[in-house]
Amino acid sequence: MKVLHVPYSFHPDPVGGTEIYVEALAQQLHQLGFAVVIAAPSNHDNAYEHRGIRVRRYTVNVAGGAVRELYGEGDETAAHSFGRILAVEQPDMLHLHAFTRGVSLRLVRVAKAHGIPVVFTYHTPTVTCQRGTMMQWGTQPCDGLMELHTCARCTLQAMFEAFWNLEKKERGVKCKSAKFLGYLLGSLPPNFGTRVGEFDLQGGHWTALRMTELIELRHATIRSFLTEVDHIVAVCQWVKDTLICNRVPPDQVTLCRQGVTEQSNPSRPKLEELSETLESPLQIAFLGRLDPTKGVHILIQALRSLADAPLRLDIYGMAQGCVGLGYERKLHDLAAADARILFHPPVSAPDVVSTLRDYDLLAAPSQWLETGPLVVLEAFAAGVPVVGSRLGGIAELVRDGFDGILVEPSDVDTWANTLHRLSQNRSILRAMRANVRPPRKMSNVARDMAAIYRNVLAQRSARSQPLQMT
Repeated sequence: MKVLHVPYSFHPDPVGGTEIYVEALAQQLHQLGFAVVIAAPSNHDNAYEHRGIRVRRYTVNVAGGAVRELYGEGDETAAHSFGRILAVEQPDMLHLHAFTRGVSLRLVRVAKAHGIPVVFTYHTPTVTCQRGTMMQWGTQPCDGLMELHTCARCTLQAMFEAFWNLEKKERGVKCKSAKFLGYLLGSLPPNFGTRVGEFDLQGGHWTALRMTELIELRHATIRSFLTEVDHIVAVCQWVKDTLICNRVPPDQVTLCRQGVTEQSNPSRPKLEELSETLESPLQIAFLGRLDPTKGVHILIQALRSLADAPLRLDIYGMAQGCVGLGYERKLHDLAAADARILFHPPVSAPDVVSTLRDYDLLAAPSQWLETGPLVVLEAFAAGVPVVGSRLGGIAELVRDGFDGILVEPSDVDTWANTLHRLSQNRSILRAMRANVRPPRKMSNVARDMAAIYRNVLAQRSARSQPLQMT
């Protein structure tokens, strides 16, 4: 069987957890005898090989177009370019790992025109949440129901807050103003935005005035996408619950959690024992993208509030785009040359587990609903407990008080108290470390995915069989 995987991006471009997952899955499926090709959007067509896997890149119109194209069926240029890849590769199965302008409903329909079934894996909240976090008003987990005015109001509040670039001293007043404006403009009827669009008015406040029109279009597109793919993979329970909440039939969704690769670099020694002396700092690691949703600022603020505590925080991260670079500068300012806080380049995927072996714990202070994150499983593979936000996938993976501790996401004081307690009582960490169990592996994920592919093909074959008359 030949499977074509399509993530949001791919090497040599900057990659995130989804792309690491896709590469590992492709390698494991290859070992099971599958022919695997990876295709990803780019600014031009290209073909090359990456670690033994063939890669095809297809062109996306980077200039974009009308604002409705950002919320609708996807980029037409990408669909045409992708269609050429399908015609050459002729895969038996298409597996999408993103939902964007470049990995869109148009691609599903191109595949269907070629008679190719489509599996979709829901990797990030951006699939069904226009705000992108699944946090209503940015403060509390959302139930995931796609409802026009609720989603428009929440999206607009986030838009106004980002536009004002809120400083802490202004946050109280402007947060209320952002929420009020979001509620006001998010209550407009969609046809109001349609009329504004007839004058080709878009961008800035014009987009805000059109938000209910655009969210209505977005929801319709997502529902068509979820209906037209043949099967959906949820990598955690909250994703499956969200899909079912939005009327995706339960038998069309399979829960298939992430896994870690069997390979790790053994060059770094594993620490068999935690330090017994309080003078030795508690070694804390953060690995991930430098973005406000990852909550590194919460972690730094908690550490800075414990000026005399024996703690050390190593941050391995990479900033992407203007938002990420701005956030990275903010993190350096927050750290304020605290010698206990060190910034490092990101760790390559094969080296994550071996790197984590040198730490007492992993911190995962995410401020949004993660579907993993994979780094939690990698910490467990290294035998390291996790202190993480009581949200989404983290809360599904970490057993509070057993192999880690769950903390209220944005509560700096609670994070500080937790880290201080662990630094003063190393026996808690020793007990949690003893409770860590090896996580699921990517080879298991690949076998589960192979079964999904075969079921999808079998169901399609059964539907295509003519009725036998007796």
